[in-house]
Amino acid sequence: MKAAHLTLLALFTLSGCLGGGGSSRDDRETGYITPAGIKGLHYRTASQLGTTDAAGRFRYYPGERLSLQVGDLPLFDGIPASDYLTPLDFIAPIRARLDTAGLTNEGLLSHKPQEQALIEKTVVMNLTRFLLSLNWEGNTADGKGIDIRQRVIDQINGALPELSAPVDFTVSEQAFIQAGTSPSPANQLLAKICFYPPDNELCEAPPTLDEIAAADPVPVNPNDRVPGKLYSQDLANKRDRILKSIRKVDDVGRDVARQYLRRELDAISLIHANRYYLDQATANLSASDTSIKTVQIRKINSPVSLSALEAKSTNPLDVVIHAYNRQTANVDYFIDGDAGKEGEILVNFKPAGDYRWIKKQLRVVIGP
Repeated sequence: MKAAHLTLLALFTLSGCLGGGGSSRDDRETGYITPAGIKGLHYRTASQLGTTDAAGRFRYYPGERLSLQVGDLPLFDGIPASDYLTPLDFIAPIRARLDTAGLTNEGLLSHKPQEQALIEKTVVMNLTRFLLSLNWEGNTADGKGIDIRQRVIDQINGALPELSAPVDFTVSEQAFIQAGTSPSPANQLLAKICFYPPDNELCEAPPTLDEIAAADPVPVNPNDRVPGKLYSQDLANKRDRILKSIRKVDDVGRDVARQYLRRELDAISLIHANRYYLDQATANLSASDTSIKTVQIRKINSPVSLSALEAKSTNPLDVVIHAYNRQTANVDYFIDGDAGKEGEILVNFKPAGDYRWIKKQLRVVIGP
């Protein structure tokens, strides 16, 4: 009987491990470094460790903070983990200012004016231009994300000990992009990275000026050339090709970085906005019906929680806002116009835990 009891206990224990109980539940969240993705960033939270994939994905538990680096090069830490992040979220002083709303032409609060202003900050530009410089293809204008390949990461790790100083994104823009005979640490690092396969000529050390001067000149008669031999002009051309292939931060212009950031920020705003809708898009009301009507904010598959709400009528003489309440997430209105009139109710709100404002419209048509 004792043996049978132990066997039964073992079966129950095994069943608890494999039976889909609470211990097997994975309640981690998935976040993205920009909607287009940045591949190759090493991330760490209090419980998670990994490298972002082509979609820029990372895993976290709600409330955790994120540290990011490229290989052994630290970027920023203490970043509140959330579903979508951009360089504006990486930098604490910039992140703290995102919640300051501006006004649209319609007189509504919006996060976008502040986002556009913060894009121009030096630390944001330095970081963004550097990350774009590490993109294997060197171009994100087609809407693709940033691909930081393992080959690039390995070269970064090998070059870091040789830098004259750490890469500092907070220095002036001029200091960060400085090239020439005294390049910035960022440009020193880029000069050590070859963005081609290892066996490509452009990954070789460029011929020195002394080597070029010591080489034989190109024969006047092409028939006198020795096959496979590199003459002075050949070495000079090779040196020029290799040096031109070396990237610099300034190769990524401010306009390119600005366009990239605007695209990614607009994509996040659209993703967040698409999670919400009004319970009706158009209200057709009789001119004789002056009772108070209500339009409700809904969220797909979730309850609505707002930190702020405002509403405005585009035709306040005929379509009148009566009241609005962020806790109930609704707007009350009534009509006071003749048949044939119409207007829009602009419902503008900020979800709890997010600095972004979302605007939805209700069209109100007054009929007979």
